[in-house]
Amino acid sequence: MSKKNKADQLGFVYSTDPSFQFREEVDEPQETLIPAQQKLQIQLDNKHRGGKTVTLVTGFIGTVADLELLAKNLRNYCGTGGSAKDGAAIIQGDQRDKVFQWLQKNGFTQIKKK
Repeated sequence: MSKKNKADQLGFVYSTDPSFQFREEVDEPQETLIPAQQKLQIQLDNKHRGGKTVTLVTGFIGTVADLELLAKNLRNYCGTGGSAKDGAAIIQGDQRDKVFQWLQKNGFTQIKKK
């Protein structure tokens, strides 16, 4: 017994369309906006982190490398650990005031604190 279309890595198993082809969606590299155009949100979060509190900076539009650089600069300024995951810069602890000051000092004008 043969299958019409074999399974791929995306999870497609079968299609009745004879002209169906597996195509991966390719995200175009996103250009980084200048700091004045970024609409960032600063919020405190402790969900799924074993009760530990972190400061999240979300809303960054740009490349992954630029997000990692932003997270690195924020970590250095705050003197704490952190990372850049899922489009957000994560800084350990309640560092909302320090993060807000650093962002304002470096040209980010559209910042919303939650």
